[in-house]
Amino acid sequence: MLELLTAKEMGHADKLAIEGGVAGAVLMENAGRSVADEVSLRFPDATTVAILCGPGNNGGDGFVAARQLLERGYFVRLGFDGDPSKLPADAAAMAARYTGAVHPLEPVLFDGADVIVDGLFGAGLARPIEGKFAVLIDAANASGIPIIAIDVPSGVDGSTGLILGTAIRALSSVTFFRFKPGHFLMPGHLHCGELHLADIGIPDEVLETVKPALYANEPGLWLDRYPWPTVLGHKYLRGHAVVASGPADATGAARLAARSALRAGAGLVTVASPRNALAVNAAQLTAVMLREADGPQGLAALLADTRKNAFLIGPGHGVDEDTRQMVLTALQAEPAVVLDADALTSFAENPEELFDAIRARKAPVVMTPHAGEFARLFGDVPGASKVDRTRTAASRSGATVVLKGPDTVIAAPDGRAAIDTNGTPWLATAGSGDAMAGMVLAMLAQGLGGFDAGCIAVWMHGQAAKLFGPGLIAEDLPELIPEVLEELEEYGSDG
Repeated sequence: MLELLTAKEMGHADKLAIEGGVAGAVLMENAGRSVADEVSLRFPDATTVAILCGPGNNGGDGFVAARQLLERGYFVRLGFDGDPSKLPADAAAMAARYTGAVHPLEPVLFDGADVIVDGLFGAGLARPIEGKFAVLIDAANASGIPIIAIDVPSGVDGSTGLILGTAIRALSSVTFFRFKPGHFLMPGHLHCGELHLADIGIPDEVLETVKPALYANEPGLWLDRYPWPTVLGHKYLRGHAVVASGPADATGAARLAARSALRAGAGLVTVASPRNALAVNAAQLTAVMLREADGPQGLAALLADTRKNAFLIGPGHGVDEDTRQMVLTALQAEPAVVLDADALTSFAENPEELFDAIRARKAPVVMTPHAGEFARLFGDVPGASKVDRTRTAASRSGATVVLKGPDTVIAAPDGRAAIDTNGTPWLATAGSGDAMAGMVLAMLAQGLGGFDAGCIAVWMHGQAAKLFGPGLIAEDLPELIPEVLEELEEYGSDG
């Protein structure tokens, strides 16, 4: 269930299922029943349920849920405006089967209700909510009554996560067949509550025709390619990663990234240090090695050793011409490259120079910008969603782009993309991005491509932070990697 479907792709999946012999009415009946099941499970002692039905198939799902809940002994107060017979065919048929009273869509529906079911608009909402619907949604949110959303909360664009005018704030959302991008992209994610995926009878085979290229970043996406150690393996088979250190007064970020890379599985890790920082770095490194690499020429000499197969530059390095030249030097060498922080901002005045250098090489490049660094490098990238913008950036630059944030998106130049699902606020701490860059570096050193390396590192990063919880600082992240790997190994053994 890793594929994420836009509203258009979900519509295509529905159509293919119906063409394949699954009646649309059956799909709607199953969808409405799953919503009623969620209400029954969460609120077995409730008496009154207010159900809001809109003018499309989402409203049809609401009519099914209303009938199901009536049969289970709930008192149902259903709101719908207009003539139910004018609904789409399947929804009109479900409305005709509902035997309870139908009330106008007004806030009075909420008086005395224990639960609200939102069936106003689904994932394919195309225009901002305003007028009477906006008043109704705002009143539902202000009521304090728990809300169960059908598909996505009304007002959330299911494909982009954008809020169209105003939006329901749900306790939980019940969606069908596959999750939608808007369930995980901000700010829509904040409106969805707990997510539930219901099987309504669409066969998985329709995905062979729909061909989605967006995924939830969970272990099932990449676990079969994870570079586990082997009995006959040794450190030289697990890659030699190199991290460029900043000057003497800014060395900590590089050491943090290097320790993360070593913990995450790189066989050897070296910090490439300017001469003036050698003593500082030497005083704090043990298993991580240290070599002098003073400026672009020193780095070129170090990377001439082709056993050093992955290189990271950016953390604590400084935004200047020296950093820019060192990046270009690394891109002319053979290792896979991770570009983070200052390595990106150093090209803000001439990003095409960087992109040309990336496109001219064979080995993978992964960029790991936060929103500010992304804007400085790519400017006003077109696209309705964060996924669209990240894909555009990856295509333009030739690199895998990891656009960090509470809804981190990983996109490859070939169009594949994934949305992180295990982010946590505890990662909002200085240095956490440096630790993640080191995890990306480790995956590249072990031979993975840019997309897999980015996806795995983002997941490991979030999982480590979840394991620690409150009080997390960046130095904790590398030390949690063994526990994350143990969890990942158990995940794999469970199938």
